[in-house]
Amino acid sequence: MTYTFDPLVPRPIDRPTEVPPGPLTEDQLVALDEAKIFAGPADPADRPAWRERLREWRADARRRHGYTGAAYERPGAAWAARCRTVAQVWLWDELLYDFEQGRFTPERFLADARERFAGLDAVVLWHAYPVIGLDDRNQWDFYRDVPGLTDLVRQFHDAGLGVFVDYNPWDVGTRRAGDDLEELASLVADVGADGVFLDTLKKAEPEFVEALERAKPGIVLEGESKLPVERIEDHASSWAQFFADSPVPGVLRAHWYERRHMQHHVRRWHRDHTEELQSAWLNGVGVMVWEVVFGVWVGWSRRDAATVRRMVTVQRAAEDLLLHGEWTPLAELAPGAEEAGVYGSRWDLGDQTLWTVVNRSDQDYTGPVAPGIPLLGPGVPARGIAAFLRAGTEPEWVKELPELPHDPDARFPHRLAVRKQPARSTGTPDPDAVVVPAGPYVLTVRYRARETGMYQGAPYVDEWKPLPPRLHDARTLQRDGVLANPVAVAATEVTNAQFTEFLERTGYRPAQPHRFLAWNTDADAPVTYVDLDDARAYCAWRGGRLPTEDEWQLAGETGLLRRGEPAVWNWTESEHSDGRTRFVMLKGGSDYRAEGSDWYVEGGRRDPDYSVKLLLPGLGLARGATVGFRCAWDLPEVTA
Repeated sequence: MTYTFDPLVPRPIDRPTEVPPGPLTEDQLVALDEAKIFAGPADPADRPAWRERLREWRADARRRHGYTGAAYERPGAAWAARCRTVAQVWLWDELLYDFEQGRFTPERFLADARERFAGLDAVVLWHAYPVIGLDDRNQWDFYRDVPGLTDLVRQFHDAGLGVFVDYNPWDVGTRRAGDDLEELASLVADVGADGVFLDTLKKAEPEFVEALERAKPGIVLEGESKLPVERIEDHASSWAQFFADSPVPGVLRAHWYERRHMQHHVRRWHRDHTEELQSAWLNGVGVMVWEVVFGVWVGWSRRDAATVRRMVTVQRAAEDLLLHGEWTPLAELAPGAEEAGVYGSRWDLGDQTLWTVVNRSDQDYTGPVAPGIPLLGPGVPARGIAAFLRAGTEPEWVKELPELPHDPDARFPHRLAVRKQPARSTGTPDPDAVVVPAGPYVLTVRYRARETGMYQGAPYVDEWKPLPPRLHDARTLQRDGVLANPVAVAATEVTNAQFTEFLERTGYRPAQPHRFLAWNTDADAPVTYVDLDDARAYCAWRGGRLPTEDEWQLAGETGLLRRGEPAVWNWTESEHSDGRTRFVMLKGGSDYRAEGSDWYVEGGRRDPDYSVKLLLPGLGLARGATVGFRCAWDLPEVTA
């Protein structure tokens, strides 16, 4: 396949913007509004004039846009300026949710964050994508139908964290109820959210902001990517995703414009976060910690986690300096420092001067950074950060700083998804079951490239923003294996009538009853609103089990499997977990199809070779109107 872009190179829109030398013309001032990062000049002699141009642009832009800063004076929004670390969290991350106990475990999640990242300031509770579109549930249903969600938000609040909910403006093809603005405002008020993450939206419109402010005074809106300058007025945060810095570190445009505007640097598919961490440190902003990226493990190395821990600990302690001190980007350092790859920002307030320093080289730097300045730590480690302080009297916050060691271990912490192995079955199959013979097999599986990936590993490693044709294109993979014995796969799905008989004979009731068999009426239709455990229990009663995805496909490619009406996806015995995410492969397709967005799970009837990877939610949310199942049985060789 030929690409028109290099996915490992930042797109033009992500790259830093050069600041023209000399007094800026009106057109040049307006053009600088479009920057993500103002590129730093390579020649130190050019930097005083460069800083003056930045001040000139800021004053002009504030005048042109009538900037008041009133939104940052709201008492309810003041926390955003101190929100240094925000974590994107899939609601069903296995650190946050225990599938065996069927309950949320924020205490476990927060303990991990304290140990590795010095704690978090906020979380984004990511809820619907990439599951939405499987059935007609909309983004509000995927929040409102979660038992205990309000209690979870309260527990995060009790731990001192802010809580963002996620807004998906592209959700236009699922169940319609109220309009988005009414739904979002109601959700914010009901669950007590502190902010809204604007997925795919750089900004919310003024009427949108006003409605949310009425629902929750002080609501913090965080736009994705490059927030327009004029909307820094009413968006207290922005999600600085895929911002490329210049060779000599540059200045974040939005934070330079308003120091209280908090940005969170992130490159979600990268295994090395050095550059965005160093940019955040030099600019006095925060980072997004995102390890389970739409169900895919992209864990942070020990080095990057230690850098976050060192960075945010000092940022929280030196908050006044960073928010109110005079900021000098690319401050002058001692001779030899820059030649060694060391750069710094300077922050002055009263009798205190703080240098936040980075080392872009692969060698530790132990030379002078600024004459006579003590180091808050033992040098500037390779690919790391450091801080220096000069003060008339040592501040209390310095005395209270814990030990903040650098960790040089930059290895990626791999996680492999492990399959839950099915128990062998001993029962008698249906008379018309399709028999798949024992022996080796090779299958071609078709799927759509989604951000969930498929079985193992991230679909986009160290890439900048995935774009078509890398994103959502049709792909294939090969599956090979050996069946130790023949397997019989039921020709038809289990019906409502058959499942009702199972309930009457066994008294089966799920441990988590939420959504169990909701709205099923047609006796001959495939049973739906059942999850994996419900399907397994039925199959075990029949002396069988669920077919694996490979067995399902092998049987389906004979042309003998039949579909019920309406057609529904089929559960398969393909549950995997990497310790943070559980997923399963669905086969068969369904008559339901959500239209209007590429972000939905694909619908429609599918050939036997087609698979969808579905991330498993808990608390009954895996049950839906478009997923049923059929049974399989292990056969002795003689039966074949």
